[in-house]
Amino acid sequence: MTTIVQRTLEIRTNGRGFVDITREVARVVAGAGVDVGLCAVFLQHTSASLIIQENADPAVLRDLERWMSRLAPEGRDYEHDDEGPDDMPGHLRSAVTRSSEVIPISGGRLALGTWQALYVWEHRSSPHGRRVVVTVTGTTAGG
Repeated sequence: MTTIVQRTLEIRTNGRGFVDITREVARVVAGAGVDVGLCAVFLQHTSASLIIQENADPAVLRDLERWMSRLAPEGRDYEHDDEGPDDMPGHLRSAVTRSSEVIPISGGRLALGTWQALYVWEHRSSPHGRRVVVTVTGTTAGG
């Protein structure tokens, strides 16, 4: 039997940086009861992004943030600055990353690698509420 479940998660960020949402998404997968399938995760925002990245060494996330700050710095002469100097850099940062990820489901669990986690990457300086739509599609055990 094919199952489709969709939930929207409300994620609170603390400003620029990463929020590990792996557990929240895994709970949606577990609740769907899918044995084999796909988990599509979509972020409904244009100044934050989703990223699958290492969860073991926090230096990886710090290095990513420093690299991104050089790629899309604040303080440039951007035309779009309605919400402050971090507004357009936030959009630039999300343009070179992703707003969605698809993760296989195997044995009823997200098939992430040993050192992988799913993060919301906040590109704005101040805290924000972010909506993440999680759609689980697959077959149940015995189906």
